[in-house]
Amino acid sequence: MSDYRAGFACLVGRPNAGKSTLTNAIVGQKIAITSSRPQTTRHTIRGVVHRPDAQLVLVDTPGLHRPRTLLGERLNDLVRQTWSEVDVIGLCLPADEEIGRGDRFITGEIAGLKATVLAVVTKADLVSRERLAQQLLAVQQLGDFAEIVPVSAVSGYQVGELVDVLVRHLPESPQLYPDDMLTDEPEHVLMAELIREAALEGVRDELPHSIAVLVEEVIVEDSLTKVYAHLYVERASQKAIVIGSGASRLKEVGTRARKQIEELLGTKVYLDLHVRIAKDCQRDPRQLRRLGI
Repeated sequence: MSDYRAGFACLVGRPNAGKSTLTNAIVGQKIAITSSRPQTTRHTIRGVVHRPDAQLVLVDTPGLHRPRTLLGERLNDLVRQTWSEVDVIGLCLPADEEIGRGDRFITGEIAGLKATVLAVVTKADLVSRERLAQQLLAVQQLGDFAEIVPVSAVSGYQVGELVDVLVRHLPESPQLYPDDMLTDEPEHVLMAELIREAALEGVRDELPHSIAVLVEEVIVEDSLTKVYAHLYVERASQKAIVIGSGASRLKEVGTRARKQIEELLGTKVYLDLHVRIAKDCQRDPRQLRRLGI
């Protein structure tokens, strides 16, 4: 089929611009973890959208930020590498926030790349029509974008239209992944990410963003999958926060993560969680490698 299109697209933006939520809405399944806290995404995760006329491979990346640790530098390197390899870039700009220095910085960073650059005005459901119109005008003045698309991942507003626009700018190509593949991320990595998301959910500011999760072992017994995982923090005080009084916090994390993993795997899950200390892991290359970063 000569007009079939396939290729890679990437949603970029400063932290907490709604990239991961929008990725999940486009793919139609949870493949990227979301949180109200910046720097939630740690990996590039590919979600595959299948259509009769196209295959869109959407790459979710960490938000670009000013690095204060080796971990931060690694995440920024990951972002820039991804930008250089995709066909289309969607710059995510929240409708409910003024355009700031971070947005201008990223616009400048992606301006010289070979990819087609679109502007995606996210969180359109949070503002009035007048405010959305003002933001669209401000975005128009920010840079030379091929197209500007307002969307809401929460309400579904224009998500389909955004997919149409992304596909329109992909190259003609045969499909890149099998029909049944929604993500190329290994299951144990997705499980670890779901556990990490549960640990970050609804907690006080003192819970570290440096929390990492390793799935140590997965055992399948008939209709039950046993998952053994370790959560790593940097200090004993952080360990106490994650565990909570009488282990109440860790139980909540386990319950929330288990439900998500059961949805992912389609089986009953037994989840065993332990909290470990990896001292100053954000600054230690050896420990970052062990944690898969």
